[in-house]
Amino acid sequence: MLTDRDLASLPAFLTVEEAAVVLRLSRTTAYEYVRQGIIPRVRLGRFIRVPKAKILERAGLGREDNGAGE
Repeated sequence: MLTDRDLASLPAFLTVEEAAVVLRLSRTTAYEYVRQGIIPRVRLGRFIRVPKAKILERAGLGREDNGAGE
């Protein structure tokens, strides 16, 4: 399982394989979810990247407000 430190050290854009690890999915399932639009993706030429912020948000691991600014 990934720790908070592991998650913080991930790059802003993940490969599909890296996203699969974060979401605890198989590589095949992750690619299928990208194809279906379940996992958001950005295409950079022939490369597919997954925004880390969207993955963490979907996994319920996004940054939470500490009440500041309310």
